Amino acid sequence: MLEETSSGSSTGTELDRFIEHTLKAYPRLERWYDPEWRSPCEYGAPFRNAQGEQRILWRPFKRSEPGYQDLAGLERALELSLHPDIKTYYGAYWSGGLEAEAPEGHVSLILLWNEQDAARLVENLIGHALAKRQSRSPFSVFFACTEPDAEEFLSVDNETGQVLLEKPGRKPLRVVAENLGQFLQTLVPADPEVTSDSHTAEGLWV
Repeated sequence: MLEETSSGSSTGTELDRFIEHTLKAYPRLERWYDPEWRSPCEYGAPFRNAQGEQRILWRPFKRSEPGYQDLAGLERALELSLHPDIKTYYGAYWSGGLEAEAPEGHVSLILLWNEQDAARLVENLIGHALAKRQSRSPFSVFFACTEPDAEEFLSVDNETGQVLLEKPGRKPLRVVAENLGQFLQTLVPADPEVTSDSHTAEGLWV
């Protein structure tokens, strides 16, 4: 059974800092509007942009009570306790994905948009856990993608709390940071409209 440590609070503090800096750099966040995929993040009325697409304004929404129970189904299914950093990271906000630059390249942070998104994450992590068992690798929980269209992703080792660089179906490539709070501290907000065409870095993460 994993014990709560100061690591979780460090993750929460650094996530708060990163989101605050993101909103200062990019105060207007918008995304496609789906009436069947609503979120507490949304505000204002839907509108159409110059291309005629229906859009909605949004901003990360700090939850009044951390959503640790969102991942309780995963803990039950896998019969384990999740690392406090993961519970803090996914339970602190409702938010769309956020873009960032790390010392080694681009990062797309995965965050939860709504309760249905949380349920989908649990399903994906169960599949991830099964793949981990097949490769005889320790269980980890992914939280970010790297360069657009790249296979590499970032995860937290559930036992040690270390941030890992991984590829699907393989053992971890290497340790990126000793904990999630330390990793988040290195991030600089990036353009939220980033696309695969706007990044030309070649294999910085590999």
